[in-house]
Amino acid sequence: MATQTDDTEVPYLDIAAPEFAMSSEQVREARERSWYAETNYGYGVLRYREVSELLKHPSLNQGSAKWPDHHGVHSGLFHDWWSKNLLVLEGEEHHRIRRLLNPAFSPTVARRLEPEFAEIATELIDAMKAKAASGEEIEFVGDFAEPFATRALCAMMGLSHEHWPFIADRANTVGYALSVSIKEDIERIDVAVQELYDFVDQLIRERKADPGQDVVSRLVQFSEAGDKLTDAELRNALVLMLFGGMDTTRNQLGLILQTFMRNPEQWELLAERPAELAKPALEEALRANPTTRWVTREANEDFEYQGLRIAKGTTVHLFTMSSGTDPEAYPDPQIDIEAEGRKPHHTFGGGVHHCLGHYIARADMSVALPLLAESFTDLSCPGGDTWLPDSGNHGPVRLPITFTVRDRA
Repeated sequence: MATQTDDTEVPYLDIAAPEFAMSSEQVREARERSWYAETNYGYGVLRYREVSELLKHPSLNQGSAKWPDHHGVHSGLFHDWWSKNLLVLEGEEHHRIRRLLNPAFSPTVARRLEPEFAEIATELIDAMKAKAASGEEIEFVGDFAEPFATRALCAMMGLSHEHWPFIADRANTVGYALSVSIKEDIERIDVAVQELYDFVDQLIRERKADPGQDVVSRLVQFSEAGDKLTDAELRNALVLMLFGGMDTTRNQLGLILQTFMRNPEQWELLAERPAELAKPALEEALRANPTTRWVTREANEDFEYQGLRIAKGTTVHLFTMSSGTDPEAYPDPQIDIEAEGRKPHHTFGGGVHHCLGHYIARADMSVALPLLAESFTDLSCPGGDTWLPDSGNHGPVRLPITFTVRDRA
């Protein structure tokens, strides 16, 4: 076991254990003792300053490229798609594709979509009110988070909203690939990837014949310009959008609601001043309770950092949730939507692999959040909720809720 320069023993975290949780006292105690922990998958970095620095360290590459191979998946459709998507590419290939994709995810595009995001959220909120009035159970993931996230994605991509159940179902299946049980599920994962490819191929044909102002039309145009995306790069990017654009937003919306159920006074503040506090409320929830519990990197060379020797090929997990509640960076880590001068959190990563779609994600969630707060009070979960493991990517699978419809008058 490694030791610190002050001779204190470095903590060990079994991050593959079913009971491991990023929100646990075990992780907080480890952070108090050391800036890093040893794990069964390399090192885990626990504190804000070190996570901030290592996210941009030139000796670290994105660390998920070998995920399928580490778990016995060495070929197949998912393996081939994963090995070529923007999440895991490095160097000039990554910079070129990201440069071509960037304009489709700009702040201008995000702002233009906000009215449509509001329409979707309002429709779903009205349906929740109607169900509650008739005595039916409200299950937040199925009744709001998943349809909102997927339909917002449809709005961005210029798709008919009738496609959202298909996209959500296939994206959910591809999500099994991020579990340690990937090998057991790989056959159905490969089928889902193929179905998404078929969907994307049809979409590309339609946009070539009749382009619009949506993201897909823009990307098709970029694939026909001088410095262009290849057909394979375009297909890969669109499948990644269909998967990532739904999965993370759905999970994050559930975690945001959990955060405010635990902080009802903050929810009431948001309801009183929605225009002013929507964005800080979102950022506080992202900081304290992110769906991406850690960001993975891999050493591309031997190097030393703060006295720790890291060998080439070593996995380094940057614990974004732990860094977001580090008292050295946030003396009062509890959420406070009126707080000023908060340090930027790492929920969307950092460095060259900073999340490409963060403007869109921030736009749709910052529209949905105040509308929910203005509509509902006395939020609680009566039980029956189920959750993804509190590691890697986290969120509710099922989240029944009760509420009182807020009197707008």
